[in-house]
Amino acid sequence: MNTKEKVSIFILSDSVGGTASNVFHAALAQFPNMNYDLKNYPFVRDENHVEVILEKAVEWDAIVLHTFVNPVIVEKIENYCLNHHLSCFDLINPLIREMAKRTNTKPTHRPGAKHQLDDKYFNRISALEFAVKYDDGKDPKGYLEADIIILGISRTSKTPLSIFLANQNYKVANLPLMPEAQIPDEIWQVDSKKIVGLTNDEEMLSNIRKERMISYGMHPDTPYSSKDRIRKEIDYAEKIYKKLNCQIINVVNKSIEETAAIIINSLEG
Repeated sequence: MNTKEKVSIFILSDSVGGTASNVFHAALAQFPNMNYDLKNYPFVRDENHVEVILEKAVEWDAIVLHTFVNPVIVEKIENYCLNHHLSCFDLINPLIREMAKRTNTKPTHRPGAKHQLDDKYFNRISALEFAVKYDDGKDPKGYLEADIIILGISRTSKTPLSIFLANQNYKVANLPLMPEAQIPDEIWQVDSKKIVGLTNDEEMLSNIRKERMISYGMHPDTPYSSKDRIRKEIDYAEKIYKKLNCQIINVVNKSIEETAAIIINSLEG
């Protein structure tokens, strides 16, 4: 694949969508430099809603991942994707059919059957909502309520890491760092053990940002992607991390899962 190509992924689910998201991130780990757009559509139960989403997928030429168990919706998705030449992966029904065949039993076809309506399930939903609400420094109040706060300059995987950790029931807020922006007062009020500073290599960040510019139809060589600018941002971030006395993780060549494991082990250690 051309490394400059931007890949669009649409995840559709009649439940949380965690299964498909985990499969995607496992595959993504094999492509650390891949430029992608990920769109999550959880709790989709209506056929019309499915069609609206698939129409968008056609516009984006997206790869469609789904974990629907309703046979009617599954058939609709398969037919639509076939007719519109969309790449589509049913991540659960082939296994369900084989298990039904071998056991001579019928599946329930009940959406979200994996998730018991217990405290853990509702905590996960709450954590996902929290991650979306407090993504990208939208509201500084979230830093005082978060289990984990992720800091980092642009393109250090703050958002996908936040969503992944939210799927593990952690309330995560993240903040983009720029030398020109002021650090919210709330950050300095938080226990440093809850704060994680992400960094990356100068060369890697420059390449990632250039690919980002190309995906926007812009010239790759901009101040945003220049190594001088990136070095300034890295130096600034490292000074902030030192003042906060927080954990620092260089995400170069690390998958989201690896970075998340380091953070969780540090919290629970």
